[in-house]
Amino acid sequence: MTTGQIQLDSPPPPPRRTGGFRDEPVRTTIRGIGQLFITCGVVLLLFVVYEVWVTDYFGAQKQEQVKESMEQRWAGGGATDVPPADAGEGGGDDGALAPPADAQVVDPAARVRTYDTTIGEGFANLDIPVFGADYNFTIVEGTTAEDLYGNPGHYDDTQYPGEIGNFAVAGHRVSKGAPFNALGTLNSCDALIVETQDEWFVYRVLPMAEEAAGWDPAARPQCAGVVPLTGAYEGVVGREIVDPSDYAQVLPVPHVNAAGPEALAAADQRLITLTTCHPQFSDRERMIIHGVLTKSYAKADGFLPPELSEVG
Repeated sequence: MTTGQIQLDSPPPPPRRTGGFRDEPVRTTIRGIGQLFITCGVVLLLFVVYEVWVTDYFGAQKQEQVKESMEQRWAGGGATDVPPADAGEGGGDDGALAPPADAQVVDPAARVRTYDTTIGEGFANLDIPVFGADYNFTIVEGTTAEDLYGNPGHYDDTQYPGEIGNFAVAGHRVSKGAPFNALGTLNSCDALIVETQDEWFVYRVLPMAEEAAGWDPAARPQCAGVVPLTGAYEGVVGREIVDPSDYAQVLPVPHVNAAGPEALAAADQRLITLTTCHPQFSDRERMIIHGVLTKSYAKADGFLPPELSEVG
């Protein structure tokens, strides 16, 4: 050191700043995870929008095409011209009086099916009046994913409307048109009306399991002809929740795990069975609705079944 110079201490190092360079990887990772969660949430939301609303839109378009195609075939085949449901029982646009309902009642045992079906094509309409006057879906033949996109589909190895045995139909509960979204709200004796090219078939939901013991068919007018089933049909009730593999529900005698001519020969009821996923937004189980045929009508100009007016 030179004489006369004053030695100065070195300045202290600056304090270490927290959150600096060494913390940056942690912050980047956290930020990346947050952005990933946001992206996943947006993708999930878009998927829900597509699955619930967009597929419903496309399903409605497919249903409209199926319905229009069937109506054209009916018209080309000389089917009776039936007015739309809002025309009422009083007749069509010309003001002609419709025949009384009693005059149109037919014995389903005497009927002969006059139509053939093709996979993917409509052959009947389903009305459930308690769902509203505008509830009307055309039923197609078949239950593949394509068949059920927008449409209820007939299990093609089950019977047809009005026949002895089990007329079984599947449908989506959510998305793709969701024709069976409200099946869980059905009550015993609610009407399930099937229209074919020549006839109307009125089925009624069977009593629920908890109603069977004290069942009184006279309690409500619409319950005429609806009673708890017995014998081989013991346990077949209005609504059941079952495993998806329980195919016996759609056999000629539900719960009896047998098919073919012998099973059909053992049947003495004319049933309708509607199947859909349960609970909503899940296919973990199946909801089953069973109904029994209570009345059949022949078609005629201006005539509509009075049961169509049983709106909820």
